[in-house]
Amino acid sequence: MRKLIVIVGTNASGKSGLGVELAREYGGEIVSADSRQVYAGMNLGSGKITPEEMRGVPHHLLDVRRPGEFFSMADFQALAYEAIDGILDRGRLPFLVGGTGLYVASVTEGYVLSEQKPDPALRAELETRSTPELYEMLRARVPETDVDPKNRHRVMRMLEKLAAGDEGPAPRQPRYETLKLGVTWPREELKRRIDERLERRLKEGMTEEVRALLEEGVSEEFLVKLGLEYKYLTWYLTGRMEYEQMKEELGQAIKRFAKRQMTWFRKDPEIVWLDMAGDPAAQARPLIDAFLQGKDQENR
Repeated sequence: MRKLIVIVGTNASGKSGLGVELAREYGGEIVSADSRQVYAGMNLGSGKITPEEMRGVPHHLLDVRRPGEFFSMADFQALAYEAIDGILDRGRLPFLVGGTGLYVASVTEGYVLSEQKPDPALRAELETRSTPELYEMLRARVPETDVDPKNRHRVMRMLEKLAAGDEGPAPRQPRYETLKLGVTWPREELKRRIDERLERRLKEGMTEEVRALLEEGVSEEFLVKLGLEYKYLTWYLTGRMEYEQMKEELGQAIKRFAKRQMTWFRKDPEIVWLDMAGDPAAQARPLIDAFLQGKDQENR
């Protein structure tokens, strides 16, 4: 199988910058694995890398949909396969970089996804129920489910798959040999970085970005479903909460989300964790060199 470098981590972990540094060194291109950065015009709120920060490294799967358009894991996987294969065909090295764990896994593990489309009538019926009710419906069918009970979209999608007769886990057909690198910080340092990053993005105009989306006709429902920055800023701009309350609750929500991201990634024993307080690029180079030379990865 052809080779793919993967860099994963939480919000504010520095994975994008590390990806650029390593891609420049190894003649690579980056495929973004972020569920919100696929939308054009959603830059500050999604933490999208800027053209200056790219430092000439081509990036893929940014700005591939208009806000409000549907985008699924299957859409991501198809576009990611296309981008990765194109990079490899050009004789360059693909780097899959991001924090959306399910998107990363769909590519690295090669999920064989069902072609079954959502049933609009069933979706409408499910939408009338609360998230705890939906989760109890799922547990009644799959008692051992590991789906996050607060992830409404995932719970609903699992119920839809069950209704379509797709009851088992997705079969896997990996396309690539992968080296998985993870970036992380001590908990208190990560919290500080999240606070600092949030403050910076608010000063750079993140509130104005969300206001512009609303004025352009992007629905409140869509923005709230995106979560985190888009949800809380929409609530602030529509009068649901005051600015300081929004800022405080958003910061806490980002930290909880980062914790869930780490819980997801920690389940993968193949991820080699880099110490971001040191020199992560220096730690990554021998791992990448050995991987590209086909040496036994068990000795990493």
